[in-house]
Formats: sequence, C-alpha cells, structure tokens
Amino acid sequence: MEMGFLRNWFKWSQLVLAMVVVQMFVAGMNLLSKVILSEGSFIFALMAYRHVVAAICVAPFALCFERIKEHKLGWSVWFWLFVNALTGITAAMALFYYGLRDTTATYAANFLNLIPIATFVLSTITGTEKLNLKIRAGKIKCLGVIVCVGGAIITSFYKGKAFYLIQHSNNHHHITVDTTYAHWTRGTVLLVCSCLSYSTWFIGQVKLLKLFPLKYWATMLICIMAALQSTVIGLCLDTSTASWRIGWDLQLVTILYSGALATAATFCLLSWAISVQGPLYPPMFNPLSLIFVAISGALILGEEIRMGTLLGMFMIIVGLYSFLMGKRKETKRVSLPEQVKTNAELTGSQLTAAVVPTTSPDNCHICPDIAVDVDHEDGLNKTTVNPRGLEAKEITMLML
Repeated sequence: MEMGFLRNWFKWSQLVLAMVVVQMFVAGMNLLSKVILSEGSFIFALMAYRHVVAAICVAPFALCFERIKEHKLGWSVWFWLFVNALTGITAAMALFYYGLRDTTATYAANFLNLIPIATFVLSTITGTEKLNLKIRAGKIKCLGVIVCVGGAIITSFYKGKAFYLIQHSNNHHHITVDTTYAHWTRGTVLLVCSCLSYSTWFIGQVKLLKLFPLKYWATMLICIMAALQSTVIGLCLDTSTASWRIGWDLQLVTILYSGALATAATFCLLSWAISVQGPLYPPMFNPLSLIFVAISGALILGEEIRMGTLLGMFMIIVGLYSFLMGKRKETKRVSLPEQVKTNAELTGSQLTAAVVPTTSPDNCHICPDIAVDVDHEDGLNKTTVNPRGLEAKEITMLML
C-alpha cells in the first residue's frame, strides 16, 4: 500500500511540476515578446516561423516513441486537428498579439488569467467538467478557482507600495511600448476573443485525444497546420519581403525559444496533463506566469514589485492549493466506485462451484425438483443445488 501511495504521489507531483515549467516557458516568451512587438515585427510571420521550429522539435519524439500505423487518420481526426490548430494557436495567439498592440502589456496579460474561468464555464456547459457543489471536494475546487483568479486580478489592478529586488538605478534602461495610438475598445474585444479561443482549444483537445491519442504526432501536425494557416493569413495581409525577413538578432532568438519551448514542449506537456486530469487542470496554473514575469522583470529589467503583486501571489498560491486538493479528492471519489465494480466482477468470475446431487426434499420451496441451501460461515459462501430423488454424494466446492 505504501508503494501505491508513493507511485500516486510521484505521478501527481510530475503533473504539477510540468504545469509550473509550462508557465515558466510562457513567462519567458512574454518577456521576449515585449521586445519583439516594440520593434514592429510582423505577427503572422513570427507565428509561422515559430511553429515550423516547433514541428521540427516534436518530430523526433513522434517518430521514435509513437506508431501512427496503429491509428487511422480519418476525416474526423483531420477535422479536429484543424480546429485545434485554428483555435489554440492561430486565432488565439494572433488575437492576443493584436490586442496587446492596441492596449498595454499589463492590461493584456490580465486577460490570460480569465482563461481558467472561461474554461470552467465552457467545460461545465459541454459536460466535460462537473461542478459537484453537493460534495465537499467540488466546493473546495470551485473556491480555489475563485480565489486564484481573484489573486490574479488583484495583482493586475492593485498597486500599493513598490519594492525592488535589485538596487534601483536611474540610469537603468527599461523597455517601453508606444501606446500613443492605442485603441482600448478594439483591443479589449480582441483579448476577450483570444481568451475564449484558448478555452475552446482546451476543450477541443479532449475530443482530439479520444480520437487520436498520439500526443506527439498530434502536436506536430497541429504545429504544421498552424504554420500553414499563419502563412496564408499573413500573405493576405502583407506580402512585403521586409515583413517576412529574419535577422540575426533577438527576433531569431524569440522564434527559436518560442518554437522549441513555448510551443513544442508546452503543447506536449499540456496534452499529457489534459489526457490525465481534464481540460480545467492546465489553465488553472496560468496565474503563476504573473509571478514569474514579475520576478524576472524585477531581476532582469530592474522593474519594481508592488504590494498588490505580493498579495496576489499569496492568493494565487492558496487558490491553487485549494483547487488541486479538491481535484484530487474528486478524482478519488470518482475512481473508487469503478474500482469496487471491477473487483466485484473479478470476484464473480473467480467464484465457481462443483455440485454433486444429494437428496434433500424438505429444502425445496420454489421448484419441486431443485433445492438450494445457502450457508454463511466465517465469511465464506457455500451453495448447494440438490435435485430431488437422487442419492447423496460428496460435495466439492471452490470457495473464495
């Protein structure tokens, strides 16, 4: 039993560690994206190149660890691959980047923390996630969602006193984004649509993994489709060579980093987590990216950390702990009846009896020719079937 507990704890810790690593990749991509967008890079060119890199990085794992011959690529699989590429990559990322261009980085990052709520609502509507408010685990899970998102909102909107992790210098150069021509209404609509698109991808991923459970192949094919989609849309918007040219600068670093880590590794880890815990589990870790961005910005860029950020971090940690605890209890509650049913079927298949006729006319109450004796002794069930009019013989049984 102790080995089983250690095995379950190790598997659970692997999921948590994978989701934390995903948020670290996302935080690094956000810091690099600030620089790239401030330099005026073409969004669809950046997306197309990064997903080509992602497909190349995932290809060796797909070819070595998964056999596609055992799974047919039917029209339904291609359809869900296309939908996942369109919603989770092309549409979601493009809408977010364009919304970021029309607003500010802090304002746009705040909408990423609405993905858990949107995913929770959509999962409840589609039936992939249940509220289970009648049980304690469901209440703890819902409370964790509310507290976690509340902490993310406080981090974004409440400022408070400023702190510095390194010595602040007036000569320190900060990266700024020009917001002179910001369009807040249009940017807000784009960011909301991006949030809904991300949430749709998490739910669509569940359907895709049921039809096509090869996570590496699915990630590679989705990246290829997303690269094609971004290229087609990008060429419709801008065909100039300057927009599609890549230089030996931070733009190339961003493409390689975002393709290999923020897309390839992230999508593989997300697909694995969704297949194990469902579509609501991964987005609950999104608020952690606020913490990583705040710390990285303070250490690398010399940015300040506000009291609101510290308060939000505390609420995020408490909310995540509550959600994970409720999710674990809920999973155990669901898996227990299935385990009992399986054990009962296994026991029933193993219970056999070798019956030899005997005379017992007084034991028959239902059928004139059949008599059934049931004896419960020391937790063992003994069953004897006695046709009337036959001589008694020795009864041999196999009892469990």
